[in-house]
Amino acid sequence: IKMAKYYELTEHDVVASVMTDSAVMYSSRVRELQEEDGAYTREMAAVDFHTHILGEKTDNMMELTYPVRKRVHNLKYYTWVEQQGKTSEELNALWYDQENTWDSVKADADRIDEMIREFNEDTGLLKNL
Repeated sequence: IKMAKYYELTEHDVVASVMTDSAVMYSSRVRELQEEDGAYTREMAAVDFHTHILGEKTDNMMELTYPVRKRVHNLKYYTWVEQQGKTSEELNALWYDQENTWDSVKADADRIDEMIREFNEDTGLLKNL
């Protein structure tokens, strides 16, 4: 929504996004909110819609230059190197070695598709559509 507003997209445009978690994974959070606030009402939905959809602003967005994108990339150092034990070389490969990092994902498309099918089966997501 924020991106569509920022780029002044219309009903003639399409935005595609990757979502990594099924909503099923958040059922415990939904229960917590119901315990705190009661049942989610039509009025609450209207407030959320006006606040978080219609009220979405773009003032905290920025188109990133190359140096700023690189700075954002380098923020991964803590999670990749210090937390996950990866090397600096592995982190830098994500930036400089397109062929052996991102391009190689295409070769794994069938395996990734199978993992997605298994995930959807495990969560029951597609049964409810």
